[in-house]
Amino acid sequence: MTDTPNVHGPLDGTGPLAISARNLTLTLGQEKQPVEILKGINLDVKRGEVLALLGPSGSGKSSLMAVLSGLERASSGTVNVAGADFSDMDEDDLARARRARIGIVLQAFHLLPTMTAAENVATPMELAGERDVRARAAAELEAVGLGHRIDHYPSQLSGGEQQRVAIARATVPRPELIFADEPTGNLDAATGAEIIDMLFARREETGATLVIITHDPALAERCERIITLGDGVIATDTSANEFQDKKA
Repeated sequence: MTDTPNVHGPLDGTGPLAISARNLTLTLGQEKQPVEILKGINLDVKRGEVLALLGPSGSGKSSLMAVLSGLERASSGTVNVAGADFSDMDEDDLARARRARIGIVLQAFHLLPTMTAAENVATPMELAGERDVRARAAAELEAVGLGHRIDHYPSQLSGGEQQRVAIARATVPRPELIFADEPTGNLDAATGAEIIDMLFARREETGATLVIITHDPALAERCERIITLGDGVIATDTSANEFQDKKA
């Protein structure tokens, strides 16, 4: 194991990969004043893996998540997610592929205020043209401990409850991959711990690959693998045990 690996996993396309990214760059800003955010990221993530992207503000971790999840186009490089080449899709195809494969939980809950908890959870299924969405939404809310809140609006829910709704919305389509970007950032410590427990429990039950973006080493250490980003590059890539040993 080295401190600054460039590529992880097989390069020949073999093996059960949830994510395969090569030479990713992201440059934002005006042409005369470009800002290089990601600088040639290479990364493989196995199916079912629990991975933390760790780093301070400005390290590029949220930008990397945006590119890997199809929310942002890379300036160059390739991204393959659950067998879909995100690099070669138009916006409509990318939206469909993202909806079919990926669930996202953000720091800001992003619930629709005019919809009940059940309606918020049902929305991604309705967009995909699926049936029995109300029953499935109710079952998913029950799974996150909100069976008694299905007809409540976001304004009637606490912050922790809103994030549980967001988790239910992310997991109800049974995505192959879940991204959680600072999922406890708007919550107090006790509520945040409950949300992380719930997120890990839902991931365990669904078998999804989970990628958590965080600046909190304690949260990162709950994952199987920790990638530390710094200035747009991968600085370290270790198991949680190796990460803890380095801290000792």
